[in-house]
Amino acid sequence: MSKNVADQLVEMLVDAGVKRIYAVTGDSLNQVNDAVRRNGKIQWIHVRHEEVGAYAAGAEAQLEGIACCAGSSGPGHVHLINGLYDAHRSGAPVIAIASTIPSFEFGTDYFQETNTIKLFDDCSYYNQLATTPKQFPRMFQTAIQHAIQKKGVAVLGLPGDLTSMDAEDSPTAMQVFKNEAVVKPSDADLQTLAELLNKHQKITIFCGIGAKSAHDEVVELAGKLKATVGYSFRAKMSIQYDNPYEVGMTGLLGLPAAYHSMHESDLVLLLGTDFPYTPFMPLNAKIVQIDLKPERIGRRAKVDIGLMGDIKDTLIALHPLLHRKEDDSFLKAQLKVYADVKEKMQTYIEDKGKRDAIHPEYVASVIDKLADNDTIFTVDTGMSCVWGARYINATGKRVMLGSFNHGSMANAMPQALGAALTYPGRQVVALCGDGGISMLLGDMATIAQYNLPVKLVVFNNKSLGMVKLEMEVAGLPDWQTDMVNPDFAAVAKAMNIKGVTVTDPDDVNQAIREAFSFNGPVLINIMTDPNALAMPPKVEFEQVKGMALSMTKMVLNGRMDEVLDTVKANYKHLKDVF
Repeated sequence: MSKNVADQLVEMLVDAGVKRIYAVTGDSLNQVNDAVRRNGKIQWIHVRHEEVGAYAAGAEAQLEGIACCAGSSGPGHVHLINGLYDAHRSGAPVIAIASTIPSFEFGTDYFQETNTIKLFDDCSYYNQLATTPKQFPRMFQTAIQHAIQKKGVAVLGLPGDLTSMDAEDSPTAMQVFKNEAVVKPSDADLQTLAELLNKHQKITIFCGIGAKSAHDEVVELAGKLKATVGYSFRAKMSIQYDNPYEVGMTGLLGLPAAYHSMHESDLVLLLGTDFPYTPFMPLNAKIVQIDLKPERIGRRAKVDIGLMGDIKDTLIALHPLLHRKEDDSFLKAQLKVYADVKEKMQTYIEDKGKRDAIHPEYVASVIDKLADNDTIFTVDTGMSCVWGARYINATGKRVMLGSFNHGSMANAMPQALGAALTYPGRQVVALCGDGGISMLLGDMATIAQYNLPVKLVVFNNKSLGMVKLEMEVAGLPDWQTDMVNPDFAAVAKAMNIKGVTVTDPDDVNQAIREAFSFNGPVLINIMTDPNALAMPPKVEFEQVKGMALSMTKMVLNGRMDEVLDTVKANYKHLKDVF
């Protein structure tokens, strides 16, 4: 029996290791849908919104190395774009099938016509449109290779009429090549680096996601140099655990210790990081940057030496050239700073908050304690990211996914959906903001349809919390940031998901414990404190200045009751900042 192009597409996905396609079927995608049904070796995940499908595929690709999503003509594939931007900027190998109108209608302003080449150009490494059966297999194979090798999105435009045409064999190689090369600087460059590290006493190592596979090598390096180790949010789960030299994160979501260590150092070693916040980088220290992508070197800091290399490969080659240092005074001083910071963080946990204003720090700490050793966490952009960054700890097996580079709202629930399908035996916990969960609420029905045991923890502060803080820092009134939310627990129940609302801090532990032990999806709607401070110390001080300006305006307008309420709500935080 002859096969058509849709059959060929499905076979190629199976051969590439793709397990499922996240999509909403319809018109130009129907042949592909039917080919999936007949093939039986790949799953069609019927999401409610294509953006959710792209986010879910991005999560699966980060966990497993390859994934696929699809969108039908016009609005179907247009909906993929935000999730594909996130996947592409996260380095997630995602194949996106942009099904489109019949090829004989191109250029006629036909119903649902789009220009897929223009549309996906900025969020992909490969982006082409196949129009004949002879083109298709070579193009699709090239798309798969681009996604895997360049670690990003590959898009193939697919006219609806092409999918039903008889398939043709490709004259070129069709297997997927997944070779890994050893990449390290030259011997001369390694010697220069070793000499620099050997002669400096105050060294901070700062790791990004590029150091993900080099945990043991980083710890060995820090021990040899008596150096501290800081890390970006994306690198936290890979670098923090079993690391006696770590001083935490820096940046907007970080804490003072890593910032302090980097600014007290003579030399800062940046490993596999494209950390975007230049104000947090020291100006007086020597800076060495090592990255597999040399185009990134020097664009965030004034680098003295820039080297190309895989971090693990480079450190393995570097270790024999280094002398073991004996003076650990700098390391001890920075670890003391970090210990003090962690002690202060405990005060936010010990004070649980009050009814309808539960402290989110406490909630996150309970999640950390009750979650499994290998839990996959997803975090919404905004305040949920802060609580995940500061209170969820690495174990060496835990994973945390978020929209760390693209910074989009509403990512946590879709990524959790993808993670749960990828690893059905592992606990998946999504830290959702009320703004984030609201944005793509419909796909909770997808979680219910596939009975995915995802635990959705909604930090419900009835506002766009991070935006509110940003406006306060700028001295602006937090206008249009309040949210009139539905009863999220009731919405969950209406979608056949267990829903629980928590208003009392004394009920948090039991509610989370029961949710985690429940065999099925659960949404926990926790009413959290909208006045929780979430910025790093210097920004927190600016925030307090903004708050003071807002209170001054209240006084001038005779709104003294609001002034008193603001002071009462923020007393502990104001005291800590000052």
